[in-house]
Amino acid sequence: MSDFEARLSELRRTATAAPRPQQPSGYYGRPMVKPPVWTWEIPLYFFVGGVSGMSATLALGSLAGNAPLAFTRAALWLSVAGALISPVLLILDLGRPSRFLNMLRVFKWRSAMSVGAWTLVVHSTLCVSSLMVFELFRFAAVDVGLPKEGVAALLFALLLTSAVTGTVLATYTGVLLGATAIPVWYRHRSLLPVHFGAASLGSAAALLELLGHSLPALHTVGMVVALVETIVFALTEVSGHAVVDRPLRSGRTGLMIRSAGALTGPIALALRFANVRELAAIAFVTGALLARYAWMAAGRASALDPEATIAAQGASGNNCVARESRPK
Repeated sequence: MSDFEARLSELRRTATAAPRPQQPSGYYGRPMVKPPVWTWEIPLYFFVGGVSGMSATLALGSLAGNAPLAFTRAALWLSVAGALISPVLLILDLGRPSRFLNMLRVFKWRSAMSVGAWTLVVHSTLCVSSLMVFELFRFAAVDVGLPKEGVAALLFALLLTSAVTGTVLATYTGVLLGATAIPVWYRHRSLLPVHFGAASLGSAAALLELLGHSLPALHTVGMVVALVETIVFALTEVSGHAVVDRPLRSGRTGLMIRSAGALTGPIALALRFANVRELAAIAFVTGALLARYAWMAAGRASALDPEATIAAQGASGNNCVARESRPK
């Protein structure tokens, strides 16, 4: 062995025996990314608001498809109930009503929070108006001297705009999470809106089934969204972000994410194929609600992991700038 090879072997042995540098624990003991400060009201708001929005979409579909008026009425009432509860949950998280009103002073189309607050207000107004028109002119058949065609057109227009804003309400929450610097949220910013939208649509359909409406169309909707959720579940499992996705696969948050994904995806789909509709509906609603809390918990764990923050920044090529940290 030459002197050069001997020296190289010695350097290799020295490098192997040297202590490995410790992973950074943050900035002077503080996390590199501020964990989300949202409390239990916000995940519940994500769920309730999504159900409200997608219930309006189902009401529009039932009206266009000549479904029984009782079903359209139930979907409208479910939408209105969610629209009335959602602002209460936001105000509880914000602390006082004036903070919620301040969110409406200026519309910022670049801000997911501003868009969400305005969407909630517009959607709530539209779905309440739709219910009033439906109850007075269609369900109760009150004669106010207006042509039936005009009333039907007005109701359809209100439901159409309510469904559009409702779809935005059901999906913007995923955009909201992805627009932060939380590594696990940012890395799944394209998947979260699809996941939240599908979970909201499936939950609305499942709740209407549990209320006694066994329409074949609802069963079809349940099958489709369960299939979508199964794909989302699989994509989450095979995601290549090993360090960033650590909260999704280990510990309490990993158990929550996987349980929620299994309930809304393969379990609900299998129960649908077995024609056990009530159990499928219960499984889906449970999983959809659990998923909101699971993603929130995963975000907290990810924010406290400096290794995940560094990995996310390295994968994206630049720093993920947190635009906002709570609803405004």
